[in-house]
Amino acid sequence: MASRYWMVSLPVQGSASSLWNRLQEQISKHSFDTPLYRFNIPNLRVGTLDSLLSLSDDLLKSNTFVEGVSQKIRRQIEELEKVSGVESNVLTVDGVPVDSYLTRFVWDEAKYPTMSPLRDIVDSIHSQVAKIEDDLKIRVAEYNNVRSQLNAINRKQSGSLAVRDISNLVKPDDIITSEHLATLLVIVPKYSQKEWLSSYETLTSYVVPRSSKKLYEDNEYALYTVTLFNRVADNFKTSAREKGFQIREFEYSPEAQESRKQELEKLVQDQESFRSSLLQWSYASYAEVFISWMHFCAVRVFAESILRYGLPPSFLAFVLAPSVKSEKKVRSILEGLCDSANSNCLKVRGPLASNLSRLK
Repeated sequence: MASRYWMVSLPVQGSASSLWNRLQEQISKHSFDTPLYRFNIPNLRVGTLDSLLSLSDDLLKSNTFVEGVSQKIRRQIEELEKVSGVESNVLTVDGVPVDSYLTRFVWDEAKYPTMSPLRDIVDSIHSQVAKIEDDLKIRVAEYNNVRSQLNAINRKQSGSLAVRDISNLVKPDDIITSEHLATLLVIVPKYSQKEWLSSYETLTSYVVPRSSKKLYEDNEYALYTVTLFNRVADNFKTSAREKGFQIREFEYSPEAQESRKQELEKLVQDQESFRSSLLQWSYASYAEVFISWMHFCAVRVFAESILRYGLPPSFLAFVLAPSVKSEKKVRSILEGLCDSANSNCLKVRGPLASNLSRLK
């Protein structure tokens, strides 16, 4: 069953360890199947109240953006794994499953110095994720371009004889070309083949008797050759069309056929190369975005906890994963640990749940 996480902070009146012990005791007693983990947030730079209020207005919008990019990459991974026939793997961050990274979160001081203003940290995260999103768009566009070219060729080779490429159906000895003779290729409706065989020699004069040969047949049509004198070719085409037979203009060229074959092989190789490269990039970029997102969530919990509980910062942050049937009970436990019935308990719900839905 996939885990749905809540990220929560509670105000600390005495000591954080005492509150943590009471929380563990209550969860164990009344909702024993709910995983519970500390979410360690360092002492970040508070700044002014005005800066916190201004930042708070942008946090939800930024969270939606970062979450959206992570989901785009995750969906891209799922699509590529499905197309490639690769067994879906649990996504990892820093070499561990995503939920393990979340439940053992450690702030990256080197990447996000705690003495930096909160606005700078949020802007840095937004900028990094935006660059990854731009890179994703470019890589996906390159991959889709190759796929589109390959699909167009495959459609030409897999459609009905009326529209498909027939170069791979015609061999050199099927075509007679000389100063006086020519071979035409005719598309005959499948259920009109008897009519064709009984009438093609009389559609015009100077048709070589018994020269028609069937090269291929699909569910709708059959491909026939017919040999005749060059000077009656136009008359034959007109008469054939009046009978419901389609003339396919075709000039046999070994060079062109080899060129098309090489183009197809190159597109197949390019598609595999782009797909493999995009999949590996997506794995790495998903981890990078998720790391950025968890740091963003830490900033969000920190900022909103101060706005709710006041200064100096004194709150306990944690994550838990209640089952659907336990949500009401867990909410009651959290409210009971606050000072009053009108609690200011902060609960950031939703983002983690949606992004961790793949984790089993």
